[in-house]
Amino acid sequence: MPRPALAAQRIVSLLPSATELVCALGLGDRLVGVTHECDGPPEVGDLPPVTRTLIPPAATSGEIDALVRERFEAAGDDRPALYTLDEDALAALDPDLIVTQALCDVCAVAEADVQAAACRLPGSPRVLNLEPTTLAGVFASIDAVGCAAGVDAGPVVRALDARVRAVTERVSGRARPRVVVLEWLDPPFSAGHWNPELVRLAGGAEVIGQEGAPSRTLDWAEVVRAAPDIVVVACCGFTPERALKDVGAFDGVAGWETVPAARDGRVVVVDGSGLFARPGPRLVEAVELLAHLFHPDVQPRPDGVAPPVWLPGLPVAA
Repeated sequence: MPRPALAAQRIVSLLPSATELVCALGLGDRLVGVTHECDGPPEVGDLPPVTRTLIPPAATSGEIDALVRERFEAAGDDRPALYTLDEDALAALDPDLIVTQALCDVCAVAEADVQAAACRLPGSPRVLNLEPTTLAGVFASIDAVGCAAGVDAGPVVRALDARVRAVTERVSGRARPRVVVLEWLDPPFSAGHWNPELVRLAGGAEVIGQEGAPSRTLDWAEVVRAAPDIVVVACCGFTPERALKDVGAFDGVAGWETVPAARDGRVVVVDGSGLFARPGPRLVEAVELLAHLFHPDVQPRPDGVAPPVWLPGLPVAA
């Protein structure tokens, strides 16, 4: 029989962002299982993973893109299986709450698979689906997890919101650089959903990505035509070190040397995995980091965030 509707005591997170969110609420001691990608905060390091990916760890960005497209084509109207759930491990953990998502088709176990697995578990755990596409949606997700766990998320949300407001006040009235955030380089992808909003809050103007809209594949010519003052490389799922292996994608792009960001050394590589791809509390750090990149004289780099890597500028085209 289903458990009574009590505050969750045994939580399994199927999203790195949800893991960080649960811990931000002070509920880390209730986490019993996480994903293979959950890498923070440090206290989750010893928790058992209940997922695995079908993407080879040594695959290049181009190979990953090709694999994803191939699986989407083969799946047809169904969601492609890029992540799998270890149902035996999940059952052994006996969760009463499973936190998942249905927002991104390539970022986590399919929600339908999670729901089906939950129905097969003896305790019939609740499945909480998070689908934020904006910063406000992320704050609402924090409230939803807090409600499911029986804790007041208000203080956490208010503290995060206050940090964002402090940034917007610092950059208010300043000239806004033209910005393009790229979440993939081979091929290039715009950064969608919350990322254009983060750029705006940080005092920039995203000139390709649309607030709340999904990311999309770009043609390099579109990036060149956009003439951004700053290009932020925030590759989805990649650390800065891994993303730096792909910056050769800029070589040979027709007209790249005419782009202000490329010419002036204003192409910067950041932690796409930890700060930009996960709709959780660290998006506030992303706002602070972007404001630091755009307006360093008024916004310091956030504590604990590694310095971004700026690529050297290019000669002016003859």
